[in-house]
Amino acid sequence: MEARASAKATYVLRYGDGGRSPEDLLAVEEPLEIRLELGPVTARVQRSIAVTMRTPGHDLELAAGFLYGEGILRSAAAIHKIDWCRNVKLPEEHGNVVKVDLKPEERPDLSRMERNFYTTSSCGVCGKASIEAITVAGCPVLTDSGVRHSPDLIRSLPHRALASQLVFKHTGGIHAASIFDREGQLLVLREDIGRHNAVDKAIGHLLLAGTLALEDGILLLSGRAGFELVQKAIVAGIGTVVAVGAPSSLAVDLARQHGLTLAGFLRGDRFNVYSGEFRILREPASS
Repeated sequence: MEARASAKATYVLRYGDGGRSPEDLLAVEEPLEIRLELGPVTARVQRSIAVTMRTPGHDLELAAGFLYGEGILRSAAAIHKIDWCRNVKLPEEHGNVVKVDLKPEERPDLSRMERNFYTTSSCGVCGKASIEAITVAGCPVLTDSGVRHSPDLIRSLPHRALASQLVFKHTGGIHAASIFDREGQLLVLREDIGRHNAVDKAIGHLLLAGTLALEDGILLLSGRAGFELVQKAIVAGIGTVVAVGAPSSLAVDLARQHGLTLAGFLRGDRFNVYSGEFRILREPASS
């Protein structure tokens, strides 16, 4: 299927810049519907699971990462096929509907999802059926593998990610989620107008590639660290989350409960560690 653009040009009236070209690039925002097909071979059913406002690009990864983060997928092995729906009814649905076809033996528990998801660009948990449903069942308590990250490595992460933030360079209005290995090598970076979508795309990429074994890895967030982003990292087994912005109180509580290292306010040489400080080496006290 033809790829949809992640940025588009628009007319703009500029002030105070010496009369440059009256055109600007914007990050595209469009709905993506995620459908699930499941059941025995003789009685397959299709359900609409989620509609999320996202920036087009890596949509199959987004669908896989979203379903994994919600506990619907246990592994990539549960997927028989994942692709765009090609028999959509409306023109605007073309390229905006993904179907995840599960293997017949898969029986995901959908009882906690007695609703259709609707997620905005800024909120990954809007529309949950209850407060209890916000916490995904089976969130693990992360173990200590013994790997320790240096403060200098943490400080270097934004610079290491920036070269791959192509949509951000053109629009300035998009979030990024980057996953690094223990050595600080960038494994995947994904961008989206929704911060939770960017995380789902990054995790979905590794899930589908069969390389989601990252307790020693680091998830870098270009903005704040909300509860739902910390939860996605825990479900994926990622040991460390570093945010350029602030964490929320609920995100810190969840990180502490599950042994996740959570750092925030990464600005230049400074950052704060709110949970799991044992994974980051201490610096000698300044004299």
